[in-house]
Amino acid sequence: MMGKTQDSMPSSPRLSAFQTIQERPAPATRPTAPLKELWAQDVFDLVKMKAALPKDVFKSVQKTIKDGGKLDGTVANVVAQAMKEWATSRGALYYAHVFYPLTNSTAEKHDGFISVQGDGSTITEFTGKVLVQGEPDGSSFPNGGIRSTFEARGYTAWDITSPAFLMETPNGVTFCIPTVFISWTGEALDKKTPLLRSNAAMNRQAQRLLKLLGCQEVAPVNSSCGAEQEYFLVDSSFVALRSDLLLTGRTLFGHPSAKGQQFDDHYFGAIPERVQVFMQDVERQMYTLGIPAKTRHNEVAPGQFEIAPFFEAANVATDHQQLTMTLLKNTARKHGLTCLLHEKPFEGINGSGKHVNWSVGNATQGNLLDPGSTPHENMQFLLFCGAVIRGVHSYGPLLRAVVATAGNDHRLGANEAPPAIISVYLGSQLEDVFKQILVGEVTGSAAAGVMQLGVDTLPEFLKDPGDRNRTSPFAFTGNRFEFRAVGSNQSVAGPLVAMNTILADSLQFVGNELEAKLNAGDSLETAAYAVLKGIMQNHGAVVFGGDGYSKEWHRMAVEERGLENLHNTAEALGVLKRPAIRELFASVGVLSPVELESRYEVYAEQYVLAIEVEAKLALQMARTQIYPAVMGYLGQLSSSLHHQESLALPCDRGLVSTIASLNQQLLQTCTKLDGAIANPPHGDVQGHMNHCANTLLPLMESLREAVDSLEALVDDAIWPLPTYQEMLFIK
Repeated sequence: MMGKTQDSMPSSPRLSAFQTIQERPAPATRPTAPLKELWAQDVFDLVKMKAALPKDVFKSVQKTIKDGGKLDGTVANVVAQAMKEWATSRGALYYAHVFYPLTNSTAEKHDGFISVQGDGSTITEFTGKVLVQGEPDGSSFPNGGIRSTFEARGYTAWDITSPAFLMETPNGVTFCIPTVFISWTGEALDKKTPLLRSNAAMNRQAQRLLKLLGCQEVAPVNSSCGAEQEYFLVDSSFVALRSDLLLTGRTLFGHPSAKGQQFDDHYFGAIPERVQVFMQDVERQMYTLGIPAKTRHNEVAPGQFEIAPFFEAANVATDHQQLTMTLLKNTARKHGLTCLLHEKPFEGINGSGKHVNWSVGNATQGNLLDPGSTPHENMQFLLFCGAVIRGVHSYGPLLRAVVATAGNDHRLGANEAPPAIISVYLGSQLEDVFKQILVGEVTGSAAAGVMQLGVDTLPEFLKDPGDRNRTSPFAFTGNRFEFRAVGSNQSVAGPLVAMNTILADSLQFVGNELEAKLNAGDSLETAAYAVLKGIMQNHGAVVFGGDGYSKEWHRMAVEERGLENLHNTAEALGVLKRPAIRELFASVGVLSPVELESRYEVYAEQYVLAIEVEAKLALQMARTQIYPAVMGYLGQLSSSLHHQESLALPCDRGLVSTIASLNQQLLQTCTKLDGAIANPPHGDVQGHMNHCANTLLPLMESLREAVDSLEALVDDAIWPLPTYQEMLFIK
């Protein structure tokens, strides 16, 4: 760390930031109320609805939420009145239709409850029509060409299945209503609409299959989600001095700290006091909003942490995930921290993902992906699991495409996250059962073993019949699948839409095959095993239980099993334009061809813009911050060498030559990068993405190599940017 000048004042903005952190008062702790007092106090949930609504109205709302169907207009008026009275009694003056455009962020349009009367007086007013429908500008959000700029009309529509809630800030309270967002022409402009459609499509096929299996009572089937959120915390005093973190969320330059994550001492270590106070503040707010925060801990990289909720219905979990990201970022600012949700904020240490735990189930049959203690006998589970296997094999490239972003490209396949090749891990127990099905002789399944620890005072306990595999992108983890390739900054809606959609397609296939065999006179057991055997014959290549990082797997997956390795977003997004994917989404009614094409256009543009912003910023930082600092240091060294020579002292010009050479490399690379930024291909979206991936990114990496090498040689007191050592280890 740098020293001080003679007058003891900070010698640079970096040292000033360090002093600010050191002098920051100890974090203030806030007494935590009992969970029962906090839980969902800011949510207009079913409990509050039941207390506020007439019995017949409440039953109508409850039935709509549970079974679907349209909500009666008169019911909407009664609900709106009850909502307004509850919200205004809690201090809300405004309400907001909250929606989730294709930006991965949250959008909201605020309107006052105020209504001016003819005599100039005011009243609070909120009608069923206003509750059900809003009208934000539909042209100012990414839409992939669905709407022209001059065509502005768009609609929000109330999603009754996700509860409304209050968001409180120091300046007031806003009543927030989750909605979908569609264009005047009816196309989905958001992430919620396709998610609701995908769940409905999966429900139809799941109910059909359950009835073919002989189930008499079948409740609606819903997908569930629990998304583990990884993030970094950096003191805001440092972030203010790093324009790359401010504008892109990641460091474009930075020499590795001598100590990083190699000791594995941060993972599950004691949580720093300041961070724990922040976490408790976040969790308190989450509980008041009905978000079931369950787990918190230090992650692998220094400065990295994780929060994970208990699972919920996928649609509600998606809304809660968006809220969680907002709470993390807003609360961090209150604590003098910056929460980084970028997938790779720091080079050389682990990045951040968002593992999406996904399952399907209902009130009558329970979790349909729970194998029980004898999975070889659980035909319901085997057919649903087999449908997942078929879906992932048939549409693995789609799963790769829905996690494709500029940020996630830095993480996938980097021996810290799953490879870009999509495979399914079942665990040794289930993999053996499906191998038995393949050969046509199912004899049993491995039982859970007893863990004996060799110490009398320690308890014996059952261990799982199969291990976990952290290198698998799509892993079975006991009663659900964990999609581990999702990026930390992403909405979980896109991955959930893809998983629900491919499951709907596969359940339809399984149902058709099973029904045909039953109609031909086969017994249910014979027909089911025949369907499963066919799935393993045609799709078993996607099942893999080994090391997903190994070169041998990458070779085997592509050359022997025919799986695709889509290395980056420029390659992966093209999957959305394939006829098979267009047919998949259209056939189950999740996305029309126009809606799917719009998503390709939007996500391609986001990829290009993200990399172009980074490239321009890297150029600016190198020229206006790094180069002047290096030249200043070279001047000091040259003057010192000249003085030594005048005294006839031995001189070594090697350091000066090395720094000068690297500085020249910096300038030359800047010139090349400047030219590449100024001359992108025109008129071809795919060509523009390829230009970013194959030209801009390599030049940015070359520039980074020069800058990071210079950081290791230039006087620390002169270097203008906060270092990795400071940002990762000073809290």
